[in-house]
Amino acid sequence: MDSSSQPSNLTPAISDTTRPDALANYSIIHHQPIHWGEMDAFNHLNNVVYYRYAESARIGYLQALGMFDGSMVTVLAQSSCQYLRPVTYPDTLLLGVRCQRLGNTSIVMEYSYYSTAQNAIVATAEAVVVRLASNGKDKLPWTEEERKRLLALEAKVAHVPKW
Repeated sequence: MDSSSQPSNLTPAISDTTRPDALANYSIIHHQPIHWGEMDAFNHLNNVVYYRYAESARIGYLQALGMFDGSMVTVLAQSSCQYLRPVTYPDTLLLGVRCQRLGNTSIVMEYSYYSTAQNAIVATAEAVVVRLASNGKDKLPWTEEERKRLLALEAKVAHVPKW
């Protein structure tokens, strides 16, 4: 799945075929409208919501790789988020997702949150996802075919993950 085939909720200034330069090297762009109820007491997007958005973007990335065939499960081993600018309603965030590093049984995913209202990156994040066999216990290495699919997805936007 590339960014043009994802469902989208976009502000009029952004289309599926146009992405901001700041997200040019992100293979998947997840479109996320901000909802009024996601604001905190200071009228900023609540910090936990950034993690929910990253989860949705991560699922889109893994779907693009065909990773939901029942042969394995993924476990979020670590995640972090750096908040650069406050986000307020109304806005739509474009979350760029890419593979930062591919391990034997894991992937380090990198996210950039782009505010269409501010025309700027407002947060960055990282997550480590570990692959397990369908039994949920044994680590499962990436196959050669899966690695090829991941590299092909990243190559579409001229990004090369670390190994």
